Amino acid sequence: MAESLFGIHGKALELRSQRMGLLTSNIANAATPGFKAKDIDFATALKARTNGASNDQAMTTATRYRVPVMPSLDGNTVEMATEQTAFAENAVAYSGTLNFLRGRVETITRAIKGE
Repeated sequence: MAESLFGIHGKALELRSQRMGLLTSNIANAATPGFKAKDIDFATALKARTNGASNDQAMTTATRYRVPVMPSLDGNTVEMATEQTAFAENAVAYSGTLNFLRGRVETITRAIKGE
């Protein structure tokens, strides 16, 4: 029932939340020698979720290692500007999806109350 009410937005919110964790991990490991930055191809992950894959399966399918513009000597591939930009973009998209879902819930609540 929830899927018919919220469409792909519930799945998108879950994926954006997991992506936020991945980006946070990249930022936290910026000084860790040999750490390889990862991100997900959001479109690929959402398509996998829409086709019935679990959240974990979708994340595994869509996870990619970042290719750094300027590799560091210690093998770390985190570039803070890239990570911060991706984090900010994801945060805005997460907030937008959450606001859409909040509006949908409010609409359904008003309909149930007969307003």
